[in-house]
Amino acid sequence: MADLPSVHPDVVVRPDVQAFLDYLRQAAASGVPAMHEMPLDQARAAYVAMQQLADLPPRPLAVIRDLACPGPAGDIPLRLYDSRESREPGPVLVFYHGGGFVLGGLDSHHHVCTDIAAQVDLPVIAVDYRLAPEHPFPAAPDDAEAAARWIAGSPDALGRTVTGLVPIGDSAGGNLAIVVTQALVAQPAAAPVIAQVPIYPLTDAVAGHASFHQFAEGFLLDAKVMQWFGEAYAAPDGAPRAFPLNSGHDQMPPTVLVTAGLDPIRDSGRVYGAALARAGSPLVFMERTGTIHGFIQVRKAIPSAQTDLDAILSGLRGVLDALRPTA
Repeated sequence: MADLPSVHPDVVVRPDVQAFLDYLRQAAASGVPAMHEMPLDQARAAYVAMQQLADLPPRPLAVIRDLACPGPAGDIPLRLYDSRESREPGPVLVFYHGGGFVLGGLDSHHHVCTDIAAQVDLPVIAVDYRLAPEHPFPAAPDDAEAAARWIAGSPDALGRTVTGLVPIGDSAGGNLAIVVTQALVAQPAAAPVIAQVPIYPLTDAVAGHASFHQFAEGFLLDAKVMQWFGEAYAAPDGAPRAFPLNSGHDQMPPTVLVTAGLDPIRDSGRVYGAALARAGSPLVFMERTGTIHGFIQVRKAIPSAQTDLDAILSGLRGVLDALRPTA
Protein backbone atom coordinates (compact mmCIF):
# COMPACT_ATOMS: atom_id res chain seq x y z
CA MET A 1 0.00 0.00 0.00
CA ALA A 2 3.01 2.31 -0.05
CA ASP A 3 1.96 3.74 -3.40
CA LEU A 4 -1.45 4.95 -2.17
CA PRO A 5 -2.02 8.56 -1.08
CA SER A 6 -2.52 8.83 2.68
CA VAL A 7 -5.58 11.07 2.33
CA HIS A 8 -7.43 8.43 0.30
CA PRO A 9 -6.29 5.00 1.52
CA ASP A 10 -9.29 3.28 -0.08
CA VAL A 11 -8.47 4.10 -3.70
CA VAL A 12 -5.90 2.48 -5.95
CA VAL A 13 -3.40 4.81 -7.62
CA ARG A 14 -0.98 3.65 -10.29
CA PRO A 15 2.66 3.91 -9.15
CA ASP A 16 3.60 6.40 -11.89
CA VAL A 17 0.54 8.51 -11.08
CA GLN A 18 1.48 8.45 -7.39
CA ALA A 19 5.01 9.58 -8.21
CA PHE A 20 3.65 12.54 -10.19
CA LEU A 21 1.23 13.48 -7.39
CA ASP A 22 4.10 13.30 -4.89
CA TYR A 23 6.11 15.66 -7.09
CA LEU A 24 3.20 18.10 -7.23
CA ARG A 25 2.75 17.99 -3.46
CA GLN A 26 6.45 18.66 -2.94
CA ALA A 27 6.27 21.61 -5.32
CA ALA A 28 3.30 23.03 -3.43
CA ALA A 29 5.07 22.53 -0.09
CA SER A 30 8.09 24.43 -1.43
CA GLY A 31 5.90 27.45 -2.14
CA VAL A 32 5.02 27.01 -5.82
CA PRO A 33 1.58 28.66 -6.12
CA ALA A 34 -1.42 26.85 -7.53
CA MET A 35 -2.81 28.02 -10.87
CA HIS A 36 -5.69 29.93 -9.30
CA GLU A 37 -3.24 31.78 -7.03
CA MET A 38 -1.19 33.18 -9.94
CA PRO A 39 -1.89 36.27 -12.02
CA LEU A 40 -3.89 35.15 -15.04
CA ASP A 41 -1.11 35.66 -17.58
CA GLN A 42 1.30 33.64 -15.45
CA ALA A 43 -1.24 30.86 -14.97
CA ARG A 44 -1.73 30.62 -18.72
CA ALA A 45 2.01 30.55 -19.33
CA ALA A 46 2.44 27.87 -16.66
CA TYR A 47 -0.27 25.75 -18.25
CA VAL A 48 1.55 25.82 -21.60
CA ALA A 49 4.89 25.20 -19.88
CA MET A 50 3.45 22.08 -18.23
CA GLN A 51 3.38 20.47 -21.68
CA GLN A 52 7.12 21.01 -22.12
CA LEU A 53 7.83 19.65 -18.65
CA ALA A 54 5.42 16.74 -18.41
CA ASP A 55 4.33 15.64 -21.89
CA LEU A 56 6.05 13.66 -24.61
CA PRO A 57 7.62 15.51 -27.56
CA PRO A 58 5.48 16.23 -30.62
CA ARG A 59 5.31 13.67 -33.40
CA PRO A 60 6.64 14.69 -36.84
CA LEU A 61 3.86 15.21 -39.37
CA ALA A 62 3.67 16.08 -43.04
CA VAL A 63 1.45 19.09 -42.32
CA ILE A 64 1.27 21.41 -39.32
CA ARG A 65 -0.28 24.67 -40.48
CA ASP A 66 -1.85 27.62 -38.68
CA LEU A 67 -4.94 29.17 -40.22
CA ALA A 68 -8.09 30.96 -39.09
CA CYS A 69 -11.81 31.02 -39.70
CA PRO A 70 -14.45 33.69 -39.20
CA GLY A 71 -16.16 33.70 -35.82
CA PRO A 72 -18.87 35.66 -34.05
CA ALA A 73 -16.35 38.12 -32.59
CA GLY A 74 -13.54 38.01 -35.16
CA ASP A 75 -11.22 35.40 -36.58
CA ILE A 76 -10.75 32.15 -34.66
CA PRO A 77 -7.20 30.74 -34.81
CA LEU A 78 -6.94 27.12 -35.90
CA ARG A 79 -4.13 24.63 -36.44
CA LEU A 80 -4.25 21.84 -38.99
CA TYR A 81 -2.36 18.60 -38.30
CA ASP A 82 -2.07 15.82 -40.87
CA SER A 83 0.27 12.88 -41.36
CA ARG A 84 -0.28 13.19 -45.14
CA GLU A 85 0.37 16.07 -47.50
CA SER A 86 -2.89 15.44 -49.36
CA ARG A 87 -5.97 13.29 -48.93
CA GLU A 88 -9.05 11.96 -50.58
CA PRO A 89 -12.33 13.28 -49.12
CA GLY A 90 -12.89 11.94 -45.62
CA PRO A 91 -13.54 12.69 -41.94
CA VAL A 92 -11.75 15.35 -39.89
CA LEU A 93 -11.23 15.48 -36.12
CA VAL A 94 -12.05 18.88 -34.57
CA PHE A 95 -10.04 19.22 -31.34
CA TYR A 96 -11.08 21.44 -28.41
CA HIS A 97 -8.48 21.94 -25.70
CA GLY A 98 -9.05 21.75 -21.96
CA GLY A 99 -8.15 24.32 -19.35
CA GLY A 100 -11.41 25.13 -17.60
CA PHE A 101 -12.45 27.64 -20.30
CA VAL A 102 -9.76 29.92 -18.77
CA LEU A 103 -6.42 28.36 -19.77
CA GLY A 104 -5.01 26.71 -22.87
CA GLY A 105 -4.83 27.26 -26.60
CA LEU A 106 -3.14 25.91 -29.69
CA ASP A 107 0.20 25.53 -27.93
CA SER A 108 -0.99 23.87 -24.69
CA HIS A 109 -2.15 20.72 -26.51
CA HIS A 110 0.17 20.81 -29.52
CA HIS A 111 2.09 17.66 -28.59
CA VAL A 112 -0.95 15.47 -28.03
CA CYS A 113 -2.62 16.75 -31.21
CA THR A 114 0.36 15.53 -33.24
CA ASP A 115 0.01 12.09 -31.67
CA ILE A 116 -3.72 11.95 -32.36
CA ALA A 117 -3.19 12.88 -36.01
CA ALA A 118 -0.43 10.31 -36.40
CA GLN A 119 -2.31 7.45 -34.74
CA VAL A 120 -5.75 7.98 -36.27
CA ASP A 121 -4.33 8.92 -39.69
CA LEU A 122 -6.92 11.64 -40.19
CA PRO A 123 -6.61 15.41 -40.23
CA VAL A 124 -6.93 17.08 -36.83
CA ILE A 125 -7.92 20.74 -36.59
CA ALA A 126 -7.40 22.38 -33.19
CA VAL A 127 -9.62 25.34 -32.29
CA ASP A 128 -8.38 28.31 -30.26
CA TYR A 129 -11.72 29.49 -28.85
CA ARG A 130 -12.02 32.63 -26.71
CA LEU A 131 -11.25 32.27 -23.00
CA ALA A 132 -12.86 33.53 -19.81
CA PRO A 133 -12.89 35.73 -17.81
CA GLU A 134 -12.31 38.20 -20.67
CA HIS A 135 -14.87 36.26 -22.72
CA PRO A 136 -17.29 34.40 -20.42
CA PHE A 137 -20.00 31.97 -21.50
CA PRO A 138 -21.21 31.62 -24.24
CA ALA A 139 -18.07 32.81 -26.07
CA ALA A 140 -16.42 29.37 -25.98
CA PRO A 141 -19.35 27.36 -27.39
CA ASP A 142 -20.11 30.11 -29.90
CA ASP A 143 -16.56 29.91 -31.26
CA ALA A 144 -16.44 26.12 -31.05
CA GLU A 145 -19.61 25.73 -33.09
CA ALA A 146 -18.65 28.41 -35.63
CA ALA A 147 -15.30 26.71 -36.22
CA ALA A 148 -16.88 23.29 -36.73
CA ARG A 149 -19.37 24.66 -39.25
CA TRP A 150 -16.59 26.44 -41.14
CA ILE A 151 -14.40 23.33 -41.18
CA ALA A 152 -17.28 21.30 -42.57
CA GLY A 153 -17.70 23.59 -45.55
CA SER A 154 -14.29 25.06 -46.45
CA PRO A 155 -12.43 22.57 -48.65
CA ASP A 156 -10.44 25.22 -50.52
CA ALA A 157 -9.04 26.81 -47.34
CA LEU A 158 -8.22 23.45 -45.79
CA GLY A 159 -7.03 21.69 -48.92
CA ARG A 160 -9.25 18.81 -47.81
CA THR A 161 -12.87 17.90 -48.49
CA VAL A 162 -14.57 17.03 -45.23
CA THR A 163 -17.19 14.26 -45.36
CA GLY A 164 -17.71 13.98 -41.60
CA LEU A 165 -16.77 15.71 -38.36
CA VAL A 166 -15.48 14.11 -35.17
CA PRO A 167 -15.51 16.62 -32.28
CA ILE A 168 -12.90 15.57 -29.70
CA GLY A 169 -11.58 17.31 -26.61
CA ASP A 170 -10.44 16.99 -23.03
CA SER A 171 -12.08 18.46 -19.91
CA ALA A 172 -13.58 21.81 -20.93
CA GLY A 173 -12.82 20.73 -24.49
CA GLY A 174 -14.76 17.52 -23.89
CA ASN A 175 -17.67 19.67 -22.80
CA LEU A 176 -17.38 21.68 -26.02
CA ALA A 177 -17.15 18.53 -28.13
CA ILE A 178 -20.53 17.43 -26.75
CA VAL A 179 -22.09 20.90 -27.04
CA VAL A 180 -20.96 21.22 -30.66
CA THR A 181 -22.22 17.74 -31.49
CA GLN A 182 -25.61 18.54 -30.00
CA ALA A 183 -25.80 21.80 -31.95
CA LEU A 184 -24.86 20.17 -35.26
CA VAL A 185 -27.29 17.30 -34.73
CA ALA A 186 -30.06 19.84 -34.15
CA GLN A 187 -29.02 22.03 -37.09
CA PRO A 188 -26.69 20.13 -39.45
CA ALA A 189 -23.55 21.61 -40.96
CA ALA A 190 -22.23 21.03 -44.48
CA ALA A 191 -20.83 17.70 -43.24
CA PRO A 192 -22.43 15.58 -40.50
CA VAL A 193 -21.00 14.75 -37.10
CA ILE A 194 -20.21 11.04 -37.40
CA ALA A 195 -18.74 10.46 -33.91
CA GLN A 196 -17.66 12.39 -30.81
CA VAL A 197 -14.86 11.79 -28.31
CA PRO A 198 -15.32 13.64 -25.00
CA ILE A 199 -12.35 12.92 -22.69
CA TYR A 200 -13.05 13.43 -18.95
CA PRO A 201 -15.72 16.01 -19.84
CA LEU A 202 -17.72 18.33 -17.62
CA THR A 203 -21.39 17.70 -18.43
CA ASP A 204 -23.33 18.98 -15.42
CA ALA A 205 -23.00 20.84 -12.11
CA VAL A 206 -20.61 18.56 -10.23
CA ALA A 207 -20.94 19.62 -6.59
CA GLY A 208 -23.42 16.84 -5.85
CA HIS A 209 -21.26 14.03 -7.21
CA ALA A 210 -19.36 11.70 -4.90
CA SER A 211 -16.19 11.99 -6.99
CA PHE A 212 -16.15 15.76 -6.54
CA HIS A 213 -15.82 15.31 -2.78
CA GLN A 214 -13.62 12.21 -2.81
CA PHE A 215 -10.97 13.79 -5.04
CA ALA A 216 -11.47 17.45 -4.12
CA GLU A 217 -7.83 17.90 -3.15
CA GLY A 218 -4.53 16.30 -4.03
CA PHE A 219 -5.29 14.89 -7.50
CA LEU A 220 -4.12 17.73 -9.82
CA LEU A 221 -7.56 19.21 -10.52
CA ASP A 222 -9.08 20.29 -7.22
CA ALA A 223 -12.17 22.04 -5.94
CA LYS A 224 -10.54 25.45 -5.54
CA VAL A 225 -9.30 25.51 -9.12
CA MET A 226 -12.70 24.36 -10.34
CA GLN A 227 -14.37 27.16 -8.41
CA TRP A 228 -11.98 29.64 -10.06
CA PHE A 229 -12.83 28.25 -13.48
CA GLY A 230 -16.56 28.33 -12.80
CA GLU A 231 -16.57 31.91 -11.56
CA ALA A 232 -14.59 33.04 -14.60
CA TYR A 233 -16.80 31.17 -17.10
CA ALA A 234 -19.98 32.49 -15.44
CA ALA A 235 -22.38 30.08 -17.13
CA PRO A 236 -26.02 30.24 -15.98
CA ASP A 237 -27.12 27.33 -13.81
CA GLY A 238 -28.48 24.50 -15.91
CA ALA A 239 -27.86 26.13 -19.31
CA PRO A 240 -27.72 23.23 -21.83
CA ARG A 241 -24.85 24.81 -23.81
CA ALA A 242 -22.83 24.90 -20.59
CA PHE A 243 -24.11 21.66 -19.05
CA PRO A 244 -24.92 19.34 -21.98
CA LEU A 245 -26.35 16.63 -19.73
CA ASN A 246 -29.43 18.87 -19.72
CA SER A 247 -29.92 18.54 -23.48
CA GLY A 248 -31.22 15.67 -25.64
CA HIS A 249 -29.29 12.43 -26.15
CA ASP A 250 -31.38 10.19 -28.41
CA GLN A 251 -30.03 11.43 -31.76
CA MET A 252 -26.35 11.47 -30.85
CA PRO A 253 -23.75 9.82 -33.12
CA PRO A 254 -21.46 7.08 -31.80
CA THR A 255 -19.58 8.32 -28.74
CA VAL A 256 -16.22 7.30 -27.30
CA LEU A 257 -16.55 8.61 -23.74
CA VAL A 258 -13.57 8.61 -21.38
CA THR A 259 -13.35 9.20 -17.64
CA ALA A 260 -10.44 9.04 -15.17
CA GLY A 261 -10.88 7.04 -11.99
CA LEU A 262 -9.29 9.65 -9.68
CA ASP A 263 -10.96 12.69 -11.22
CA PRO A 264 -13.26 15.04 -9.26
CA ILE A 265 -15.45 15.32 -12.38
CA ARG A 266 -15.38 11.57 -13.06
CA ASP A 267 -19.05 11.16 -12.13
CA SER A 268 -20.05 13.97 -14.50
CA GLY A 269 -18.79 11.77 -17.32
CA ARG A 270 -20.46 8.69 -15.87
CA VAL A 271 -23.90 10.27 -15.70
CA TYR A 272 -23.53 11.52 -19.27
CA GLY A 273 -22.67 8.01 -20.41
CA ALA A 274 -25.71 6.68 -18.56
CA ALA A 275 -27.91 9.26 -20.31
CA LEU A 276 -26.58 8.19 -23.70
CA ALA A 277 -27.14 4.52 -22.86
CA ARG A 278 -30.70 5.14 -21.68
CA ALA A 279 -31.43 7.04 -24.90
CA GLY A 280 -30.07 4.17 -27.01
CA SER A 281 -27.23 6.22 -28.50
CA PRO A 282 -24.17 4.15 -29.53
CA LEU A 283 -21.56 4.32 -26.78
CA VAL A 284 -18.04 3.11 -26.09
CA PHE A 285 -17.33 3.95 -22.44
CA MET A 286 -13.82 3.81 -20.99
CA GLU A 287 -12.93 4.59 -17.39
CA ARG A 288 -9.15 4.69 -17.06
CA THR A 289 -8.61 3.43 -13.55
CA GLY A 290 -5.89 4.61 -11.21
CA THR A 291 -5.21 7.86 -13.04
CA ILE A 292 -6.07 11.54 -12.82
CA HIS A 293 -7.77 14.31 -14.74
CA GLY A 294 -5.50 15.73 -17.43
CA PHE A 295 -3.59 12.54 -18.16
CA ILE A 296 -3.35 13.07 -21.94
CA GLN A 297 -1.14 16.13 -21.29
CA VAL A 298 1.36 14.47 -18.94
CA ARG A 299 2.47 11.38 -20.83
CA LYS A 300 6.15 11.87 -19.96
CA ALA A 301 5.47 12.38 -16.26
CA ILE A 302 2.93 9.52 -16.25
CA PRO A 303 4.16 6.95 -18.80
CA SER A 304 1.04 4.81 -18.47
CA ALA A 305 -0.98 7.75 -19.83
CA GLN A 306 0.33 6.93 -23.30
CA THR A 307 -1.34 3.53 -23.01
CA ASP A 308 -4.54 5.33 -22.03
CA LEU A 309 -4.37 7.59 -25.06
CA ASP A 310 -3.59 4.62 -27.31
CA ALA A 311 -6.71 2.85 -26.00
CA ILE A 312 -8.90 5.91 -26.61
CA LEU A 313 -7.69 6.28 -30.18
CA SER A 314 -8.02 2.55 -30.80
CA GLY A 315 -11.64 2.83 -29.68
CA LEU A 316 -12.18 5.73 -32.05
CA ARG A 317 -10.62 3.83 -34.94
CA GLY A 318 -12.96 0.94 -34.22
CA VAL A 319 -15.98 3.24 -34.33
CA LEU A 320 -14.83 4.83 -37.59
CA ASP A 321 -14.10 1.46 -39.14
CA ALA A 322 -17.64 0.34 -38.34
CA LEU A 323 -19.01 3.41 -40.10
CA ARG A 324 -17.16 2.78 -43.37
CA PRO A 325 -19.32 1.26 -46.10
CA THR A 326 -18.56 -2.33 -46.96
CA ALA A 327 -17.85 -3.33 -50.54
